[in-house]
Amino acid sequence: MSGRDAARLRLNTTRLVMQGMQGQIAHPVGRENPYRIGQDGVPRVLPGTGGITINCRIGDPCVGLAADHVEPGAALHNNGQEIIGARNGPNRALITSACVGNCARVASGPVKGAVGLVTGKHGGVDHLLVDFDTRTLCRLNIGDRIQIYTYGLGLQLLDFPQIAVTNCAPGLLRRWSPVPRGRVLEVRVTHILPAAIMGSGLGKNSVLRGDIDIQLFDAPTRRRYGLETLRFGDLVAVTDSDTRYGAAWRSGRMTIGVVVHSDSTVAAHGPGMTALLTGPTSSFRPIRDARANIAFLYRRRAYIPPRANRPLAGSLRSTPLLGRAAQPVLA
Repeated sequence: MSGRDAARLRLNTTRLVMQGMQGQIAHPVGRENPYRIGQDGVPRVLPGTGGITINCRIGDPCVGLAADHVEPGAALHNNGQEIIGARNGPNRALITSACVGNCARVASGPVKGAVGLVTGKHGGVDHLLVDFDTRTLCRLNIGDRIQIYTYGLGLQLLDFPQIAVTNCAPGLLRRWSPVPRGRVLEVRVTHILPAAIMGSGLGKNSVLRGDIDIQLFDAPTRRRYGLETLRFGDLVAVTDSDTRYGAAWRSGRMTIGVVVHSDSTVAAHGPGMTALLTGPTSSFRPIRDARANIAFLYRRRAYIPPRANRPLAGSLRSTPLLGRAAQPVLA
């Protein structure tokens, strides 16, 4: 490739299938014990997954919130059951087929017809995350049905067969605009981080239905890689990471994904990343760009500069519960 053609990424879009699928806005589910024990030994009661998060959207900081695994925008789950297959079969289909960048349309309720954007997948709870403007989020109801136009499953980069694409709509690639430079793909990202700090989400044989968490408990590592400035929707590169058949540490590989949920206080957890591209490190040239966030690529928000926020746990100022209690006075 040379000249103008060198900047054009060829995709197999004519072979892809678009399907209409549906989910309902999921209500948060409380645990029997409301406390989460943080990695610093501190018990906390915090907002978590599910529901409609009105004041957290893509582009906003995802670190330092008084929250644990909170999901920006609306969290979807298909609670239906077909006459064949497993009870959660419809939700499995939804979370497998939907891709970041897919169009979402409200199909019921007071804001029927409003349009949003799929922003990620959250494994474990198996939620599909969708961004709407703030006015729409304020008027949505729990249980409102959201139609997702799934498109992107099976996407390939025709000139880079060594790079696997997952969870990524063709429209996201067009807006992201990775640039082919010979055999290397230049990709804009906000952060470059090591696979050594990836946590929850490892051990699965596929990344099509969820995310992998970025651990933030080590302060020197956070500062070295600028992780206190992570935002919902940031596109990030993970070195020595292979996510072709589940997430694994593998030297000479790289994964690029999108940040989908907030920080966590719990050991091995943190902001979640849904994988988008994975391949040999030699096939990527990550370019740092603070605007490499789906909120700004899709012009859903005005630009929000990154700012550092200390996580609730993993800080030297955290006060452990154990070892600090007052000693009993003996009579």
